[in-house]
Amino acid sequence: MPRPDARHHLLDAAERLFAEQGVHTVSDRQVAEAAGNSNHSAVHYYFGGRTGLLQTLLDRHRAAVEPAQQRLYAQSDSLLGDIRALVIPLVDSLADLPTPSWRARFLDQAVHDPEIRALARGGAGIFSSTPQIVGSVADRLAYLDRSIVEARARLVAHAVSTACAEIEERAARSSEPARWTEAGTFLCDAIAGMLQAPITEP
Repeated sequence: MPRPDARHHLLDAAERLFAEQGVHTVSDRQVAEAAGNSNHSAVHYYFGGRTGLLQTLLDRHRAAVEPAQQRLYAQSDSLLGDIRALVIPLVDSLADLPTPSWRARFLDQAVHDPEIRALARGGAGIFSSTPQIVGSVADRLAYLDRSIVEARARLVAHAVSTACAEIEERAARSSEPARWTEAGTFLCDAIAGMLQAPITEP
């Protein structure tokens, strides 16, 4: 009979290995071995394969931030409020992880890898907050050219994921807790400034 915690151990092992070595260099067998599972087909058994494993990792992260995103978005009455609804639940969820952690570095790969990014978009439907908040941000910036807003939003995603990955890595190297609260405030202010920056005509 399967151990009830086997999925959890596989997810944690995969997140760590993917963060340290890269998603495309780690085999399913390595994930199983790192999780202490003697069944080298455990990833296929529990998740249906690599795609299912990645989707479950992404969904686990979304489930951790979704309630707080909904709560903060319900209270938002400004662009900065919307940005905080996107960013603060992310950094708070990272702060709740033990040190060292690997989630921010895995998520950074998800943002920068086209295949994983496509998975993230495909699974977003069961978690409604992020698309809704992004839509609200776009509406608040309707006075700017839409293509510029969309390009800046993509830049924001890369900037946030890279910054969080670097903060997590520094904390792992130093064994000191990351200052996620300060990082969240800094990122929100910086994003608000970038999104509202004037457009220089060519």
